[in-house]
Amino acid sequence: MIVNGHSIYLIILITFLSSFILTFLAKKIAYHIGAMDMPSARKIHQKPMPRCGGLAIFGAFLVGYIFYGVPSNQMLSILIGSFLMVFLGFIDDIKPLRARDKFLGQIIASAIVVFYGGNFFSEISLLGLHFYFPLIINKLISVFFIVAISNAINLIDGLDGLAAGISAINFTTIAIIALILNKFGGLDIILSLIMLGSTLGFLVHNFPPAKIFMGDSGSLFLGFMIAVISLLGFKMTTLTSLVVPILILAIPIFDTILAIFRRILKGESISTPDKEHFHHQLLKMKFGPRLSIIIIYCINILFSIVSIFYVIGDNKLAISLYIILMVLLLFIVLNTDILFTHKKR
Repeated sequence: MIVNGHSIYLIILITFLSSFILTFLAKKIAYHIGAMDMPSARKIHQKPMPRCGGLAIFGAFLVGYIFYGVPSNQMLSILIGSFLMVFLGFIDDIKPLRARDKFLGQIIASAIVVFYGGNFFSEISLLGLHFYFPLIINKLISVFFIVAISNAINLIDGLDGLAAGISAINFTTIAIIALILNKFGGLDIILSLIMLGSTLGFLVHNFPPAKIFMGDSGSLFLGFMIAVISLLGFKMTTLTSLVVPILILAIPIFDTILAIFRRILKGESISTPDKEHFHHQLLKMKFGPRLSIIIIYCINILFSIVSIFYVIGDNKLAISLYIILMVLLLFIVLNTDILFTHKKR
């Protein structure tokens, strides 16, 4: 299958191999500079782990761009914004930054893509209802969207292979939707394929038992690219629905919302880390790490399949299936302490 004169399989293969090879280098860099994730009470791993895997994913992304990218102000804004995200995460991997400093950096990176690159929602629609706002409001919503998705992927990165696997599923889904809508050749499909190969190459090293973590340099970058590609693919008149990009990411968004509520109810800062995320709840149910991430993969794939139904026009079926899946998630929540409200002593 060909896109812009290039084989889809070759795009994925080149970026996959680049990421796979660069991960060995990223591991050495992590050991050299001391960017290690140390075991603690709230973490699952039992030994120090290198955590600069995001550098390999970003490096493979750059290789993909060199071979298949088309220079433009839009692409330049994505390159600058993604570099800032990776740099921000890399610094945090070495020595943790204050939450407000990280947040400010994320806003700047997102604003570059929106205001300089012109990547923003042209209109907002939800379940058939269309909302029209002044241009500046649309742009601010887009900045919020990028920052929110970046942090959602960052928060869910607490289990070997989880963030990378969910991201790969997302990139695959966007690529499939582009194929169905005959929109091959757009920047969204090229970036989706590049990111798919880059993520899968790293996942080989990160699938449990992981040999390296992606760190914030990887999770922030993946979340950033997922949000940007969603903006590229779903901002036009025929696809101005927030339902599709949001529900493809149902698990990370679901987990982030619950984490915010949980920390507020406990009287903690929303940036306070804990060990009560969705994947932690599965572990408490006596599922092993591999089975836990496979369960989450499967749920995410189901949401992605339903999103494809939504895009091809079978909205009634898609909405019905969305509701069933959300009920399933709520059932799981009601059988966990993911919203445990007792205050820490």
